[in-house]
Amino acid sequence: MAVSVTLPALGESVSEGTVTRWLKAEGERVEVDEPLLEVSTDKVDTEIPAPASGILASIKVAEDETVEVGAELAIIDDGSGAPSEPAPAAAEAPAAQVESSPAPVAEVPAPAAPAEEAPAAPAAPAGGAEGTPVVLPALGESVTEGTVTRWLKEVGDSVDVDEPLLEVSTDKVDTEIPAPVAGTLLEIVVGEDETAEVGAKLAVIGVAGAAPAAAAAPAPAAPAEAPAPAPVAQPEPTPAPAAPAPAPAPAAPAAAPAAPVQAAAPAAAPAPAAPAAPVTPAAPVTPAAPAAPVSGAEADGAYVTPLVRKLAAENGVNLATVQGTGVGGRIRKQDVVAAAEAAKQAAAAPAPAAAAAAPKAPAVEASPLRGQTVKMTRMRKVIGENMMKALHGQAQLTSVVEVDITKIMRMRNKAKDAFAAREGVKLSPMPFFVKAAVQALKAHPVVNARINDDEGTITYHDVENIGIAVDAEKGLMTPVIKGAGDLNIAGIARKTAELAGKVRTNKISPDDMSGATFTISNTGSRGALFDTVIVPPNQVGILGIGATVKRPVVINHPELGETIAIRDMTYLALSYDHRLVDGADAARYLTTVKQLLEAAEFEAEIGL
Repeated sequence: MAVSVTLPALGESVSEGTVTRWLKAEGERVEVDEPLLEVSTDKVDTEIPAPASGILASIKVAEDETVEVGAELAIIDDGSGAPSEPAPAAAEAPAAQVESSPAPVAEVPAPAAPAEEAPAAPAAPAGGAEGTPVVLPALGESVTEGTVTRWLKEVGDSVDVDEPLLEVSTDKVDTEIPAPVAGTLLEIVVGEDETAEVGAKLAVIGVAGAAPAAAAAPAPAAPAEAPAPAPVAQPEPTPAPAAPAPAPAPAAPAAAPAAPVQAAAPAAAPAPAAPAAPVTPAAPVTPAAPAAPVSGAEADGAYVTPLVRKLAAENGVNLATVQGTGVGGRIRKQDVVAAAEAAKQAAAAPAPAAAAAAPKAPAVEASPLRGQTVKMTRMRKVIGENMMKALHGQAQLTSVVEVDITKIMRMRNKAKDAFAAREGVKLSPMPFFVKAAVQALKAHPVVNARINDDEGTITYHDVENIGIAVDAEKGLMTPVIKGAGDLNIAGIARKTAELAGKVRTNKISPDDMSGATFTISNTGSRGALFDTVIVPPNQVGILGIGATVKRPVVINHPELGETIAIRDMTYLALSYDHRLVDGADAARYLTTVKQLLEAAEFEAEIGL
C-alpha cells in the first residue's frame, strides 16, 4: 500500500514551504517518525518525519522547490519492505536463469572432452554475460548520473538478494546499491571512478554457483594432463615471458582462476588462442579496486568519496588520521564530523595552559568560502527581507547607556552552583537582563507597543512576550518567551535554555517563533561593546546587550567618597521606532533598566 507524504501545516500564517534537503533517497527504507526531509518556511526550518515505515518509492518534490501546505512530497510503499523496482527483477530472474541454464549444462561436459572449450567459458563475460542486470536506480528527480566509488564484491563472488553490491556517489548523496537477486557476480560493466547515467547497466548477476562451475571447468582438464597439477603452482614464471601484462595479476586473488586458463592454453596447439584468453576474462580487469585507494591515499589507503574529501577539507581534518566505520573500513561523513569535533575539544583543552604560559595571537585560518559563489538559503533571504522591511517601514534610532553590573556578577557567581543543582539549568547573566527589561516594560508600555498602519491606531500590549535572538548555524533566529512578565529568574533561565536548545537542534516550531512584543539581543556574547540593532517588524523596540568588561570606574563610596574601582561594566543599546517612541521615552526606559540592574535585588529569586 502506498502512503502519501504531504507538507503539514507549520503554523497559522505559513502557507508554503521549500524542500531544502532530502534525508533519504528513492529506494531507501524509512521507519515511522524517522526524519525524511528538511523544509524551510518564512518562519522556521524543520524536519518532516515519515508517516509510515516502508520504502521511499518516489520523491515528488525536488530540493529547492517550493510547494503549498498539503502538497504531496513523496510516496512510501509500506508493503513487505522490499523496493518496488527490484521486485519485478527478482520475479524475472528465474525465467532468465532458466533460459541461461542450458548454456552452462552444455559447457560443463565440453571441457572434459575437448580442451579447447575451456577458453570459451570465460569468453562469455567479455561479450556480455547472461543473467540479471544491475542498473543504476533513480536517486532523486534532479539526479541524472552517479559515480561508482567502490565495488564491494568481485567477479565470481556470491551475493544475496538486497546485499550491498557497490557504492555510488552523486551530487546529492552517497549510497549503496543492493543486489536485486541472489547469485554470482558474472561481470562488472562500470569500473570504479567511472560515471554512468541513471538506468545504465552496472553489472550482471547469474545463477548462484554459475561462476564457480565455470571456474571449475578447467580443473577436470588439469587431471587430464597428469603433469599439469604439479606445475600449476609454478606456471606463473612460464606464462610471464609469453605475456608480461599478467605479471601484476598474481598479487590479486582474482589471478587464481586466470592461471589455469593460461596453463590450458599451452596444451592447445594453436598459439594465437593463448593471448586471446587472458584478454577476455573480466576478473583481471576488475582489480580496479587497488586503483581506488590511490585516489584517496590521504585516507591511509581507504577510498574516500568526493563529498567526504570536501567535508574533511572544510573542517581541516587529516583523513590519514581518521578511522573509518563504513563497509570495509571506508571513511564516512559521520567519521569526519566526529574527528572535527574531537579536534575542537582537544584544541580547547590545552588552551588555558597555553594562555597561562603566555598570551598568543589566535590562529586565523582562511575560510573555505573564500572565492566561492553559493546560493542564498531561504532562511537568509527571509532574514534579509524582514530587516529591509523594518528599516524601510520605521524611523529607527538608537540610544545607549552604561550599566555597572558588578553586583549582578558577584551574585551570580555566588549562587550559580546551587542554582544549577536545583533548577537543572545554568545561571547566566541573561535572565537578569530579561527580568529587568520586562519589569521596565510594565512601567513604560510605549516601548512594548505596535503601530497598526492600516488602521492608524496604536496597540499597547498587556503582556510581555520577549523574543530572544539566537545565533544559529543557519542564521539568526528569534524564539519567543511567552508571558515573560509572569516568570521569575529561574523560569526565564529554563525557558531560554529550552528555546535555544530547540533552535540549535532544529526542533523549533513556528509557534515558538511568533508573537513577540519586544526583542532582546545579546550582541556582547561575541565580544561587541554595543550594536545599533534593528527593530523587528510589528514591534517598536529592541534592547541590545553589549559585552561585559572590567575597567576602572569612578564610584561614590559612602565612606571614601569618590574613588576609582575595578567594576564589571556593560552597554545597553535601545533601538526604537521614532514614529511612536521619543528620545525621552527611550531614555526613561533605559534608565529604569539601569536602576533595576545596578540595585540587583534578585536574591530571593535565585535562592540567596
